[in-house]
Amino acid sequence: MTARTFITVAACLTLLAATHLRSATDLAGETRLLRFPATNGKDVVFSYAGQLYTVPVSGGVARRLTDGPGYAVFPRFSPDGKTLAFTAQYDGNTEVYSMPASGGTPKRLTFSATLSRDDLADRMGPNNVVMGWKNTSPEVVFRSRARPFNPFIGELLTVKLDAEATWWLDFREDVRKIGRVLIAPPGMAPDRLA
Repeated sequence: MTARTFITVAACLTLLAATHLRSATDLAGETRLLRFPATNGKDVVFSYAGQLYTVPVSGGVARRLTDGPGYAVFPRFSPDGKTLAFTAQYDGNTEVYSMPASGGTPKRLTFSATLSRDDLADRMGPNNVVMGWKNTSPEVVFRSRARPFNPFIGELLTVKLDAEATWWLDFREDVRKIGRVLIAPPGMAPDRLA
């Protein structure tokens, strides 16, 4: 390679790198990776940088709902759209919390032992992942990996908003009582599913 070719290649690489770095700094102010959205038809709640934010469905400026020391993810609106349930890690353990959809102080609903595999980055996800709401009562449905011998297996449990007790979801019993088990998808009231 001649000196002239080397200088030309070096100059092109320098120009390319400078352009790329400028582009990266220009994009640094933009919001990226909004995760786990849920809607009640009026508002959208999502996780960004480990905290929950809300914005009207019609658009606008997002407003921060949580400000805890750990992450808050997997938000789900109650069927009436007035309450949020979500998974958060405020005290070291990953637990289920609830709060008014308009914001407020989160209330811890579950109290579980620390698991060796309780990391957001784990391919099976953290423990106590909020899945939705039970359609027959104001109970949060969440996936727990606390009881199974295999940490890859999770079970569905419910917890009431008073955090009185958690219950394993008994699909056979629920099917016998109501003929079917429905967990309302985000933004859809259970009565619209029938």
